Amino acid sequence: MTELMNLTAAGSSVTDLQLWWNGQEEGIESTALHCDEEAEIQRLLDAYPTRLHGKRHGGCLRRSLLHPFGRPSLLHEQRALKAVARLGVTVPRVVYCGARKKAGEWQALLVTEALEGFITLDEWYNSGARQRWGEKLHEQMLRQLGATLSRLHRGRWQHGHCHPEHVLVRVQGSGDWAWVEIALLDLEQSRHRWSIAQASRQDLDQLYRHRQNMPEADWNLFRGAYERALANPYGDTREAF
Repeated sequence: MTELMNLTAAGSSVTDLQLWWNGQEEGIESTALHCDEEAEIQRLLDAYPTRLHGKRHGGCLRRSLLHPFGRPSLLHEQRALKAVARLGVTVPRVVYCGARKKAGEWQALLVTEALEGFITLDEWYNSGARQRWGEKLHEQMLRQLGATLSRLHRGRWQHGHCHPEHVLVRVQGSGDWAWVEIALLDLEQSRHRWSIAQASRQDLDQLYRHRQNMPEADWNLFRGAYERALANPYGDTREAF
């Protein structure tokens, strides 16, 4: 018996979880499809100008006071992505999310638009981006990182897995008009906390412990920008650097 739960499709008329579950797009394992299913998936993919990324889980549950027996963790991530986007933080846009109970086990699938043109914070340091773009843009990246995390924490959201591989960096424009955008990935372990301090504490500790090639001076510049943005939210803009 198959039981559906919280089945939603954003920006798409396709609401059949099986079509997505069997999808062939990058990031979703493929299985045998009927011809009509293949045509429907291709129609859906053709409607999107960007690549799609999928995560699918079997039996991965998140327990809480509201759901003591657990619910698929990807349903929580869908909610977190939408809430964090409303805070002005760049995250992958949800295209589809659905869950079902099949043979007594939950299966869940989350499909998002791929974030094009970004590299991870680790890659920024390891690829020589600092030398390529120059000190001015590198410092802007650190200030933008501070502003982005301050928006997240002002909304009392804790990322929960705040490692450099889940922080993305993209340079827009060129020359004197270049600017940096920061995005966040993987909100499956995120939590909506009671206070800003609760949201902030573990994220900053995790990022500091896993920062690898980020020098202490860079951490101090980031942390100063973060504290200023947290104290002065009306001065937090993406372009004012």
